[in-house]
Amino acid sequence: MTAPAGLDATVSESPLLEARGLTKHFPVRGATNGRRGGIVHAVDDVSLVVPSAGITAIVGESGSGKSTLARMLARLIKPTSGELLLDGQTCTAALGGARREYARAIQLVLQDPFSSLNPVHDVRYHLARPLKVHKLASGSLDEAIDGLLGRVSLTPAANFTGKYPHELSGGQRQRVAIARALAVAPRLLLADEPVSMLDVSIRLGVLNLLADLREKDGLAIVYVTHDIASARYLADVVAVMYAGRVVEIGPAAAVTSEPAHPYTELLLSAAPDPGRARSVPARARTAPPNLVTPPPGCRFHPRCPHAMRVCTSGVPEMTQISPGHHSACWLHVNGLDTQQRTPLVSKPGKEA
Repeated sequence: MTAPAGLDATVSESPLLEARGLTKHFPVRGATNGRRGGIVHAVDDVSLVVPSAGITAIVGESGSGKSTLARMLARLIKPTSGELLLDGQTCTAALGGARREYARAIQLVLQDPFSSLNPVHDVRYHLARPLKVHKLASGSLDEAIDGLLGRVSLTPAANFTGKYPHELSGGQRQRVAIARALAVAPRLLLADEPVSMLDVSIRLGVLNLLADLREKDGLAIVYVTHDIASARYLADVVAVMYAGRVVEIGPAAAVTSEPAHPYTELLLSAAPDPGRARSVPARARTAPPNLVTPPPGCRFHPRCPHAMRVCTSGVPEMTQISPGHHSACWLHVNGLDTQQRTPLVSKPGKEA
């Protein structure tokens, strides 16, 4: 899948990071003889353009491939195929200075802040180490650490530098993890479900922190989430993933107010919004697919209430719905004959 035409104009004329046809397949070994038992199609042919500023949200349910995609963008996982381009240049070096420079430019914030911080070291150690590794502590190290804590609203800094992860709340730990990522002055922050492990009462504070980093620092952010409501609140562009593929992408307001793909409608039905222009039907058949043997054609067709015969055989290409708004759904493809548009016979199934 190539990047949708017109998407660049929506997000940026000069993308910071571009993914072209990223694919990741994981081999599955048999339980008895150790032989390969199949392949998990975690991410298939995903193309994405990340601008040099603003927030791009990747939304999908568990198992959609969004976290795998984030780790490929961070180059923690090697793709099976496809390529990454940073500032238009293909990223090929796996080790050495080029790898370190990429890690400095693209920083990842993980879902669980308690697991991502070393429990035997205090906050000062966590923030000092990246400064030392990347040789960025040219002046006072303590002043640099205090400045980082100030950027994530952990003040006064003296109250936090000597504390260990278990002495902090979940929200404070996540702010320390974000401060550690900011220590190397990254150009892109990959935030993988940064609030899902936090209490509901403190999630908004972390989301507002990310929004401030976009507004005040001009930082580009990729926000990975299963919560399409928070994506609408925070993001400029929303990309919806299902079963390893991007099925819809466009401006956040357009995707969440006028969804073009039935799966996006399903996500929105689970996050009611009284301000939405029209109601969204909450209908789905069966459960999410097994990605070892994914359905042929459109992977959403076994659950889709609008599934047609063509959906079972052909993978839909991205179709422009409006400027910058694209959807991979046969409902928006012109020129299908009557047989191709024949609705599939509904089968009894458990509501998802």
